[in-house]
Amino acid sequence: MSETPAISNARRAAIGPGRLVLVVGPSGAGKDTLIGLARAGFAGNGNVVFPRRVVTREASAFEDNEQVSFEAFRRARSRGEFAAHWEAHGHGYALTRALDDEIRSGRTVVANVSRTVVEALRRAYAEVVVVSVTAPPEILSQRLAARARGSDGQIEGRLSRTVDAVAAKPDAVITNVGDAEHHACELMRIISSA
Repeated sequence: MSETPAISNARRAAIGPGRLVLVVGPSGAGKDTLIGLARAGFAGNGNVVFPRRVVTREASAFEDNEQVSFEAFRRARSRGEFAAHWEAHGHGYALTRALDDEIRSGRTVVANVSRTVVEALRRAYAEVVVVSVTAPPEILSQRLAARARGSDGQIEGRLSRTVDAVAAKPDAVITNVGDAEHHACELMRIISSA
């Protein structure tokens, strides 16, 4: 699979009034860890939603994804079931159309996405906040090695991936080094003020 992002079906008007908080950053930055802690922090708050991504690789303890085969992913994509989809590191990723309904209902939706789809998502939704989670290269490398997830491919390839920084320009940056709980609180403050 190539690294081609897509937003399914052209939209005439940006979807709102809810907000879309996009969490982006390099592999190993700790995006899923911070999102998991934020999800727990917002438990019981029906106005903040954390949708599950559809992913074509095995699930792991580090993230809450819906695992599907490549074929199931392709079928769902061709039926227009995804609000957004992209490919990276040999895997397909997507957010389902349920995202649109949550945004139309006025909720804040928090999702881990590829930086390659930020520009298209900014056009598709009325209010988008981009949060970049990052860490120094040596920490990213250590975290990726600790995962020991064979489907991740070569660590060097994941670390050397570049994305157009202008298109994916963040509204906030979290340097995730040290206490994850502290950085999750940072993310929660951004979500609350988004």
